[in-house]
Amino acid sequence: MNWEQLLSLRRYGDTNKRLRKEQDETRLGFEVDYDRIIFSAAFRSLQDKTQVIPLSQTDFVHTRLTHSLEVSVVGRSLGRSAGKEILKVYPHLQEVHGYRFNDFGAIVAAAALAHDIGNPPFGHSGEKAIGEFFRSGPGACYREELSDKEYQDLLDFEGNANGFKILTESREGVEGGLRLSYATLGAFLKYPKESLPKKPTGHIADKKYACFQNDIPFFTEVVGELGLISRKHPGSYSRHPLTFLVEAADDICYTIIDFEDGINLGLIPEDYALEYLIKLVKDRIDTRKYHSLAHKEDRLSYLRALSISTLIADATRVFMENEKEILNGEFSTALLEKSQYKAQIRDILDISAERVYRSQEVIEKEIAGYRIISDILEAYSGAMVRTREGAATNYDKLLLTTLPEIFRETKGSLYAILLQCCCFVASLSDSRAVHIHNKITGKQL
Repeated sequence: MNWEQLLSLRRYGDTNKRLRKEQDETRLGFEVDYDRIIFSAAFRSLQDKTQVIPLSQTDFVHTRLTHSLEVSVVGRSLGRSAGKEILKVYPHLQEVHGYRFNDFGAIVAAAALAHDIGNPPFGHSGEKAIGEFFRSGPGACYREELSDKEYQDLLDFEGNANGFKILTESREGVEGGLRLSYATLGAFLKYPKESLPKKPTGHIADKKYACFQNDIPFFTEVVGELGLISRKHPGSYSRHPLTFLVEAADDICYTIIDFEDGINLGLIPEDYALEYLIKLVKDRIDTRKYHSLAHKEDRLSYLRALSISTLIADATRVFMENEKEILNGEFSTALLEKSQYKAQIRDILDISAERVYRSQEVIEKEIAGYRIISDILEAYSGAMVRTREGAATNYDKLLLTTLPEIFRETKGSLYAILLQCCCFVASLSDSRAVHIHNKITGKQL
């Protein structure tokens, strides 16, 4: 892969090449990507979607929206830091083509901002609930009518693939979705492959998948424009190098900030928690400043900022040390797996898993989320399939009037209809899902 191709400013429908040196410096194309994402309806819905604690009534606990904003800020710093080093190695990118280090930051920030845009309500349990509906729930009846790849898309419903669909899907009068630059779309593609074969290797790019069957044509166009390397399994490609920075920004934020949420919720004792963070920043901490802070919130804020700064610098180091391998598609792990602070990161993640992710509050709400999502899927998928078959009941007809117009199409293939229903459920905020469930089960008039 080469950086000039990877930094493509092309957008859906372009007939001419967009040159960096001809860009308006007051509003660069990569910055336009950020703007389009942040003003989108799908991004706004993240304000009421779970990050760690479903349906939390506590103001300071992070939602998907606040998490995404924070990841984009960290991603911008990572991109700029790496961009400075990349331009030193490849000065022609600036001297001939006009790229600046800020371009790398803008691409990573935009992709990071969108990284959770396709996630269902109730956190990762939402994805699992959709899959279980088709694996062992009422949706299993559709198995014989779907191809293996179509069925796998539903079994392992993937927020990343749904995100690509949201960012790129054409609708009547809206061609190409948000029409983001291909560089930003490439950086967004965390797992650039189809749903099958499932995890064919231990390579980080094979962990999940990036696009549904209906979106493969445009996915193929994007990876072709960027020059992503085709891997040994059909439909599988190497990562865009900047994807590693997007992933690192996410990893840094959930490592440190989910831990912080656990402290603020009282799930992790302050003294215990501060000890873990101090281990991470022991070489950079100003002990005099730290001990001058009288309040827990200030001490925690200081350690959080220092921890994030420490991990940004280290992730940039790992990226540049392995830049050649990354460009060749041979780097197979997340950047933080090579971090000199890997042991400290693992300690923090272990305590978060024990005290936060598996806390009684989280488990109880995830259980409720499974039932809510399954019931909504059963009601709407049944109504849509029966309508397609000309066998809709009066209840089905009433139910479909409650769908947003973009999800009402019932004339396509069975796969398209079922996927559309899943994407509708994925679009719901936590509170909206609870509200719809109360309506269809008669608990609320």
